[in-house]
Amino acid sequence: MDWVDRGIVLSARPYGEGSAVVNILCEEQGRHAGLLRGAQSNRQRGVAEPGTRVQAQWRARLADHLGTWALEADRHFASDLLDEPLRLSGLQAVCTLADAALPEREAHADVYYATEALLEAFGGEFWAAVLVMWEVKLLESLGFGLDLTRCAATGAKTNLTYVSPKSGCAVSEEGAGPYKERLLPLPGFLIGKGTGEPPEIVAGLRLTGHFLQRHVFDVTNKPLPAARLRFAESYSRYAGVSATVDDAEDLPDG
Repeated sequence: MDWVDRGIVLSARPYGEGSAVVNILCEEQGRHAGLLRGAQSNRQRGVAEPGTRVQAQWRARLADHLGTWALEADRHFASDLLDEPLRLSGLQAVCTLADAALPEREAHADVYYATEALLEAFGGEFWAAVLVMWEVKLLESLGFGLDLTRCAATGAKTNLTYVSPKSGCAVSEEGAGPYKERLLPLPGFLIGKGTGEPPEIVAGLRLTGHFLQRHVFDVTNKPLPAARLRFAESYSRYAGVSATVDDAEDLPDG
């Protein structure tokens, strides 16, 4: 077996003397693991850094074997953010989340393209909003998309301000009625209103974090990855907003 693909390094775990098992999100092959020999050498160390975009060649005798990588770095996105600790924390959270959430060897080209766009966005002004939208895309690709187009209670398409924590559907101010305290706030930038002020980003991270935990990680009785939790806490401090997440409930009729 032998194939070549573009990819983004998600993680590298030391293996044996000087080697590492490297997980890469590939454009066509999905999340794929392989052994990188000499991963600790000066020449290879940067290639296996999470957030590095690579040209990857995977080889194995049989398709179900671990296989080995031959990697050539295209761009080291993490290195570009060494002086931007909050953005670097976001990059680490994204790589860790993709590594933990995506099934192995299952194509998710939409997530690959969204990840590539996000890595580019880390150098721009609106990177945090793009990161939250990336998490929305991840949920959608895994089969747990949010419906933010109309109110689940009234069918209205305007004044959407909340999201049902069970159904993932938007709820309008009128539709929420006395139950608004049980719902998750819907940041305007997720429905094309504004570019995402820091408090809205915190609300967005709370929203996506809730559904990632509920649909992806609760299944295996695991919490959100530690890197994702650290990033949310760091961004909340930056925004001056409490990172505390209360247990959200749904409308009585679901």
